[in-house]
Formats: sequence, structure tokens, C-alpha cells
Amino acid sequence: MGTVEKAVSLLKLFSVPEPEMGLSDLARKASFDKATTRRLLMALTRHGLVEQDADTRRYRLGAGVSRLARIRDAHFPFVKIALPIVRDLAAQTGETVHLSEHSADALLTVHVELSARANRVNVDVGQTLPLHATASGLAFLAFSRSEAVGRYADSVLEAFTAHTVTRRERLMDTIRLAASRGYSESAQGYEEGVHSVAAPILAHDGYAIGTLAVAAPVSRVDGAAASLHGQAVVRAARLISGRLNGEPPARG
Repeated sequence: MGTVEKAVSLLKLFSVPEPEMGLSDLARKASFDKATTRRLLMALTRHGLVEQDADTRRYRLGAGVSRLARIRDAHFPFVKIALPIVRDLAAQTGETVHLSEHSADALLTVHVELSARANRVNVDVGQTLPLHATASGLAFLAFSRSEAVGRYADSVLEAFTAHTVTRRERLMDTIRLAASRGYSESAQGYEEGVHSVAAPILAHDGYAIGTLAVAAPVSRVDGAAASLHGQAVVRAARLISGRLNGEPPARG
């Protein structure tokens, strides 16, 4: 692993549930020795990507990350364009809705509208979603290039629950079903008790650049509800795709 890759891996350890960490925790989570971790953190600090609390000595993401995010959003306002549609979908379904963007061979959660119900699914901004175990990931694969899907399907697929799809043949069947109806469905594939449906957000060439998902407690979802959520998420994702591209995508 090169120096840049090591530094980036440290940045990716920070999350909404754990926004600050000490040197020892970072070194342990990254599987680096403390000297290497300290050296990387000092370099990141010099560029404003990480900062250290003067009292606690714990590290957190720095203002430099926000500056880079603002520059990117000015040229590709993904969340800004999607936000009103995401909120409308959350109000329509009464369930948690989350928006994900493809980045570095993963799906990154970039916005969440939590359900107002006491019994709800919680998703964190910044959470990375495994492609084979989540409705978001399955929808993304269903509208990805075949060579990328093949590479992923041939990899080792981690089991997160007893319901996770880990066999290549079954994964490919699930992807084909999602492609044919325009949305994916996952019941407890990533987390026990959670049912999700998702649809792809497409670039102008018709391939997925992100996904939109509705997540609900599995106890609240029967076949009819799943179908309604699926149809609603497809309509919303198509609206987002159209606004991003200025016209309907080439496929999907």
C-alpha cells in the first residue's frame, strides 16, 4: 500500500458515529504502527484535511475536506439537485430514504432523510454500502457495465447476515431481476430486520452513478408495500437522473 493510499485509508475511518479518534485507535483500525500513523496524520494536518483537538488530542476531519467538497458540489451538485426529490419520497413513503453516490468502487451514503416514526431504519451519512448485500448495491450493479458486474460477482462476497447473497449464480439472478423491473429489493441482506428497495440514478450514457433507496423495518413491509415502494423509488430516481442530465438517460 502506497503512502497516498495509506493516508486516504485513515480519512475513511472517520464517520458520523465516530467523528473523532485518538492516535492509538486510528493505528489499530488501520492496522498501521503508531509511528506511521502519526507521520500520516501530520501530513494530513499540514494540508488541513485533518485537525487535532488541542485539549483531547483526538483527531477529526479538517476544514480542507469541506473546501474540496464545496468545489466538487459547485461542478457536480448531486445532493443539491436530488434533495427535494429525496424529501418528497420520504414524505410519500413515511420511511427512511437515503441517497448514495458511486466513489472508488463503492457506494457512499451522501444524504439521509430519516423516517419520523419511532420504529425506523437508521442510516448514517458517510456509510459505505456493500454492493451484493444492499438494495442500493444491487440496483447499482443492475445498471453497471457487464465487465464490472462480472469482476464483482467473481470476488469473495462477505456474509453480513444469514440472508446475504453470497453465491455468484444467485447474485446474478438478483441483478437480472432488478434490471428487468427497474428496482432492486433486499430483505435483511445487510442488517437483520431491515427491508430496502432501491433504484439507480443514471448518467447520460444510461449507467448508474448512484442510487436512491427506501429502507423500512421488515415487519412493516409485505409484498404490496414493497411493490409500492419500488415504483415510487423508480419514479424519484428517474426525476433525479433527468435533472442531472438535462434530459432522459440513454437507457433505463
